[in-house]
Parts: sequence; structure tokens; C-alpha cells
Amino acid sequence: MKSDQTWEIQEADAGQRLDKFLAAPGRAVSRSRAADALSRGRVFVNDEEASLTTAARLLAVGDRVRLWMDRPGSATRAPKPAARDGLDILHEDDSLIVVNKPAGLLTVPLDGESAAPSVLALLHDRYRSYKTRAPLVVHRIDKDTSGLVLFALTEPARVALVNQFGRRTPERLYLALVNGHPFPDAGTWEDRLSWDEEAFVQRPARPGDPEARDASCDYRVVSRFVETTLLEIRLHTGRQGQIRAQSHLRGHSLVGDRRYRPREGAPGHTVRFPRQALHAQRLVFTHPATDERLEFTAPLPDDFRDLLERLRRQARQQGGRVP
Repeated sequence: MKSDQTWEIQEADAGQRLDKFLAAPGRAVSRSRAADALSRGRVFVNDEEASLTTAARLLAVGDRVRLWMDRPGSATRAPKPAARDGLDILHEDDSLIVVNKPAGLLTVPLDGESAAPSVLALLHDRYRSYKTRAPLVVHRIDKDTSGLVLFALTEPARVALVNQFGRRTPERLYLALVNGHPFPDAGTWEDRLSWDEEAFVQRPARPGDPEARDASCDYRVVSRFVETTLLEIRLHTGRQGQIRAQSHLRGHSLVGDRRYRPREGAPGHTVRFPRQALHAQRLVFTHPATDERLEFTAPLPDDFRDLLERLRRQARQQGGRVP
């Protein structure tokens, strides 16, 4: 593979995802190498640096894609701790692996999208040569949610970890920026939710719905801005899209959420962010083999941190008078 290659997108490749285009033979060769190149700033589209958060970008005729493998400084540009195989790995041992997932990357492939890059696929690439390790799903977070996700590497470890989540013993802490100002400053959200397969959303369950499930979490206000609020949310249950759904039901949709949209004219609905402002910040659980209590924290990604700084500046400019 050449160290510096550029391709102009032709009709045959138009509409293809950037990461899939890069993973083809003669380019980055595999999904893991494509993800690693994106994470290290080695990919450009029309002379603009791409990243893992833009991996799903659809290419158009005439786009120019550059893969610059020996870009100066790119060998040390991976997130800390160093990204391996395109992943920010916080912990790895014979039983489990903890990954700080970037927004824009699936945790596991969706039905019908088995070729789409995901943490699970990258881990399969990583452990392909191991006889005693294989990535197994314990829990997941949404594609456009950033932060901590846990995989087991043996079946006994998976069973033990899934049982912990079933008993609700792990601590799962999220940061969420929501529209408006929830009141009071702390409390518990409890709902009965039912998954809508067609709309791909959680809805309030109808009485007697056999598919209904409890959804529960605690919230606490961290910061109030002019039209938005930063919340710390501690999950008790782990329903799909739970935080997004429960905040939406209370009139406080997550900033940037395109599925659980705020109503037009709601406070904060004009704040722009390219994804739901949700970050899985902290994860605490018991190691399945040693019984050691493990604690992990993922720093806020740059896009989320920049958004909060912009909102703080806005609040200061308005004299700090935040409702």
C-alpha cells in the first residue's frame, strides 16, 4: 500500500460510506485499518481532515479522498491511551475489554448493516488470531452516543457480566445536555416503555402491554445555561434509547437528537449539534474472574466539550442570568 494515495470518486462509488470505501482492497484493506487511519488524522475528503465521527459520510461524484499513511505526527495522534486497531481501549485482560467509543461508530452491527463499521467488528479483527479470546456483547450504547462500552472475551465472563447488569449492580453514569430546564434539580424518572419496531423508538406503554418494560434512572442538574441544562444521569435499568426517551417524555429532549425531537419553539430547540448530546462517562462493575471492583471514566469528547464552552460563553455574555 502506498503511503500517500488520492482517489476521485466516480459514479460506481458514489453513495458509498467513506469508511467502507477506504476498507476496500488497494486502499486501507480492512475496516480496522480504515478506522485507525480515520482516528489518526490520515484521511482527507476534499482537503478537509476526516475522523471516526465522519466515517459514515456518503461520498459524491467528484469528491477527492486522500489516504496519507505517513502524515507527519499521525503516529502519535491517537487518543490517550493510545488507540489500537482504531479503538480507544481503556482496559484489556483475558476476560474483558473496555472501549471508549467515539460518536458515529456502532457498538454492534445493525440488522441489514453487517458491513457497517462497529466496535464489535473491529474487535473481531483484533482477536482473529486468538484461540482463547473472542469479543462477546455485554451491553451497548447508541451509534451517536459517545463513551464507555464493555465486551467480554470469554463465555463465562459474558454470563457473569450480563448477570450483573440483570441485577442492576453496575454503576452507569451519563452526561446529557437537554433542552430547557428540568425541575426540580434532582429526582428520579420512572416509566413503562414499549419498543416501537417500525419507528425505532421507545413509547409509553399501553395498559396491559405484554412487551412493556420498566425504565428507571436518577438525574441531577450539573449546570444550567440560557436555554439548556447539563444533567448527570445514573441508570438503574438499561432499555434501548432509555435516556433519550425519558427526557423527551418530560419535554426535555436531548440537544441534537433527531429521533426524539423537541417540539418546535421549545427552549433550546435552536441549539445546533450534529448528534444527540449524550456521553457514557462512568462505568463501575465487578471483574468476573477476580471479583475486583473496576472503575472507568471516559473524558468528554472534543465536540461535546466545545459545545458546553460555547453555551458557557453565551451565559456569561447575558450576565450569567440563567433561569
